[in-house]
Amino acid sequence: MPRSGSRRRPGVRSLCTLAAALGLLLPAAATGHATTPAALREVMFVGNNWEGTADAIEPSGALTRIGRIDVIPDKDQRLAEIYLDPVRLGYFLGIRLGPGEGHDQFVDDMYTTPDGSALVVSRPSFADVVSLDLATGRINWRFPVAGYRADHMALSPDGTRVAVSASTANTVHVLDVRTGAQLGSFRTGDKPHENIFTDGGRQLWNMSIGNVETALDAPWLDWTKGDRHITVVDAATFAPIRVIDMRRRLDDAGLGGLSNAVRPAVFSPDGSRLYFQVSFFNGFLEYDVAADRITRVKTLPGSPGTDGDRTTWPNDSRHHGLSISPSGDKLCVAGTVDDYATVVDRATLQEGPLVPASKPYWATVSGDGRSCLISESGADQVTAIDFATGRKTASVSVGRHPQRVRPGRVPSGWTGPATG
Repeated sequence: MPRSGSRRRPGVRSLCTLAAALGLLLPAAATGHATTPAALREVMFVGNNWEGTADAIEPSGALTRIGRIDVIPDKDQRLAEIYLDPVRLGYFLGIRLGPGEGHDQFVDDMYTTPDGSALVVSRPSFADVVSLDLATGRINWRFPVAGYRADHMALSPDGTRVAVSASTANTVHVLDVRTGAQLGSFRTGDKPHENIFTDGGRQLWNMSIGNVETALDAPWLDWTKGDRHITVVDAATFAPIRVIDMRRRLDDAGLGGLSNAVRPAVFSPDGSRLYFQVSFFNGFLEYDVAADRITRVKTLPGSPGTDGDRTTWPNDSRHHGLSISPSGDKLCVAGTVDDYATVVDRATLQEGPLVPASKPYWATVSGDGRSCLISESGADQVTAIDFATGRKTASVSVGRHPQRVRPGRVPSGWTGPATG
């Protein structure tokens, strides 16, 4: 299995235009800050999970690194608290030995505020969400999540709310990005993971993945993995709308051998189709939202050097990372354990070239919409793959074990905090 540091060896659309079309940006007046859009620049933020930093890179082109921020400026204080609490210490060490693959997990997910003044970060090992002032690097607010680990987040289309999975508490918190105040929460299946706002921010989908940290990975032990399902709630009231257990949908499609733990997922531009990865599978599935059924499955190639022992795959992931082009005609897949990424035609499900990559752990869309960006966690770099050709166009070095990559905005001329 590949591991960082120990491997076996249609026209240009700016990020601002794309984000505005998705309703991600707010006018300055709505944020209560004087900063204007003209004083901001578009970037992609990269969370360096094992290092505890986040790098800002150019959103397209050469992906040049612009600046860096320390996301754990309070590390000594947090560690002192943890070491004085035996229960918290047990979970802290469990995260290091389990999901962290022998490392602490300091940054899972991150988003900038609409005015570009702060970066909101979920920190798994510290079981919290913090807002970091991009000018000073200091913490604006901190929200401890329920339980002992924070995970994936999602930013609402209007940029005012962030949803974060509290994975050991089977809970999703929704927070005000400016104040850190909890606006609401809801219960999920075991180990909530991915969150996605849909329907213009009116609904919130959460995917629970179960106990991926255990070594009980044989197919006949799947029942030990816990209650895994999709929870859909009203994003204003947090009242449940529907619960989707993919187990029955997989069985109905003749796919009983696949796990029902839904991992990274993306919707088609019209919201009618959900594309998602599941534990242990080298490929992805297509789900018709209205018909409530799986319509297609795509199996992607394995790599000759991939270890067949599923217990060696990181957190039950074989492929972990999925994005869709702005036009919706191409999907980009990170083949984590198989050490490649590829662009797949959505109409035919035909994959393009297999682009070699070192433990790619996430996939997103570049600022101009032309490329897929993958985080190569085994090589500590981010790489761009052209949606049109399926070929690699650029790479940039970042910090240790990059995972999530998210679009953001920073003040023009920003290269990192002045102090802190």
